[in-house]
Amino acid sequence: MRCKNVDSGTAIRRAAVGLIALAALIIPAPVASAGPPSTKGDDKVIELPGASSAEGIAEGEGTTFFAGDLFKGDIFRGDTRRGTARLFIDVPDGRMAVGMKVDVENGLLFVAGGTSGKAYVYDTDSRKTVATYQLTPDPAFINDVAVTPRGAWFTNSMKGELYFVPVDRRGKPGDEVRTLTLTGPAAETPADFNLNGIAAVRGNRTLIVAHTANEALYTVDPGSGISSEITGIKLPNVDGIVVRGNTLWAVQNMINQVSRVRLDSRLDSFEVKDVITSPDFQVPTTAALFGDTLAVVNAKFGVQGASKYEVVLVDAR
Repeated sequence: MRCKNVDSGTAIRRAAVGLIALAALIIPAPVASAGPPSTKGDDKVIELPGASSAEGIAEGEGTTFFAGDLFKGDIFRGDTRRGTARLFIDVPDGRMAVGMKVDVENGLLFVAGGTSGKAYVYDTDSRKTVATYQLTPDPAFINDVAVTPRGAWFTNSMKGELYFVPVDRRGKPGDEVRTLTLTGPAAETPADFNLNGIAAVRGNRTLIVAHTANEALYTVDPGSGISSEITGIKLPNVDGIVVRGNTLWAVQNMINQVSRVRLDSRLDSFEVKDVITSPDFQVPTTAALFGDTLAVVNAKFGVQGASKYEVVLVDAR
């Protein structure tokens, strides 16, 4: 059910506790710093000016992208062609911004709210908060989102559940959230982080989810919640995913790479066709696709001395 924002001391304290818990879960032992971002070669680096952290990115209209400050919840808007970005929405204290996607037709930005168990919807024209949803009580880490013409699906890394926020024909988000309980391998929760990236495919009749703990990809029936493995090699540290046709890009955070895989026609199996790397990757988490260019966010989890956060543009092929 939709709930109102409450910018009270209690809400802020709860958010702070959630951030401490999140840091303990997702920031591993420090890794060696890769040094400052490089501008050499074909890769372009777009700084998110003033960001204190980063995690999610979404494709907007044309060459526009949106990216988030993970711990502060602020939203940036950038342009892949111009190579620039700036603060777009200064959100109320106590929010987070994890994965995100844009409903371009209706001008809505859906953002996963992490440890709060919430989802946020912003108007990309007015920059206002359209709706806030309490998807589930604790334990929760609302991680990523996939947009369809009828609404948006959210993953929870701590439960074998997905949540659907409907959008009506007038482009208005609905009041009731649907909880989809999963069965099969995607429902497994063997570690702190399980379900992660999500994409809607085949006319939105099927969902594909990434499962970090199982290092795997699964299909999910959005009606029944039945899941099945897409067989292939293990995908260690799999995080956000992007799908176009039968090609899927899987971002693998701690090993600083993106695997480009070919899905078979029945979505039963996949084959890794290429591994995309860049000297500018510093724990990438999510990506957005612009033609033949992949825009990848550096989260820099565990990178000592990280003070700037950026989007790296790489060849998607």
